[in-house]
Amino acid sequence: MATVLGPAGHGKAETRVVRVTRDGATHHLKDLNVSIALAGDLEQTYLTGDNTGVLPTDTMKNTVYAFAKEHGIPSAEAFALRLARHFVTSQPSVRRASVRVEEYAWERITADSRSAARGGAGHSFVRQGRQVRVCRVTDDGQRYQVLSGLSGLTVLNSTDSEFRGYPRDRYTTLAEASDRVLATEVNALWRYGWTGEGDGPEPAWDAVHARATQDLLEAFAETYSHSLQQTLYRMGAQVIENNPSVDEVRLSLPNKHHFLVDLEPFGLKNDNEVYFAADRPYGLIEGTVLREGAEAGIPEE
Repeated sequence: MATVLGPAGHGKAETRVVRVTRDGATHHLKDLNVSIALAGDLEQTYLTGDNTGVLPTDTMKNTVYAFAKEHGIPSAEAFALRLARHFVTSQPSVRRASVRVEEYAWERITADSRSAARGGAGHSFVRQGRQVRVCRVTDDGQRYQVLSGLSGLTVLNSTDSEFRGYPRDRYTTLAEASDRVLATEVNALWRYGWTGEGDGPEPAWDAVHARATQDLLEAFAETYSHSLQQTLYRMGAQVIENNPSVDEVRLSLPNKHHFLVDLEPFGLKNDNEVYFAADRPYGLIEGTVLREGAEAGIPEE
């Protein structure tokens, strides 16, 4: 039976790099997790073991560290763009480079007067929650595709949410809810219209990220929700409405179910006050919101 090689590639996953920029006694911190995937004319290494076109994954790791030193990390997106373009322009066998970045946020610890006098205020940090900033850059040698976003942003509305009117069958036990807790962990990616093909300057990555994050939070908080699907659409739509550089928003929202606890055995009434927070199984609501008329992006492998 004949066989052929399908889509294939190689890369270096999860290179952790921390870049400290020293501005006198005040330091600035960037903490990234970088994954690189390369594809192109690599068939022979799979078919015959000829490694002529195979850039070692260790070299990819070293490039991350060298670029952090030589070019700094102005933003996750800018760093990923530089890496992606480097690999497709420096390696003849590489036709496509994808770079994914997770950024872990650190907050400067506020110093009291004594530690400030010792100079400790400028270099002490604390990790912020579970929220992670993410980006994915794809470069096919002609144009970029930049996806920015976040993961692990946990939000909760204690009211202004219901779920009613759904179909029922013999296996349905869920009771309709006219006032429920709505909680989810926001995992979002937004795609920029900017591709580097003469369509203006690069977006202001940090500013757009901050505004889009705020839009997601505001839309979640201000939408009276008849379903998590409705809330998802409103969240994506608000990001696009308020950020002209964004053409597409992809959202994955696991429903963090909160069930009312039955307190009747204890002679108590539970008036939407005491809940059991279930971690699994959970509903998973996913969807994409597009700017009308926007061009399709580069397919992700």
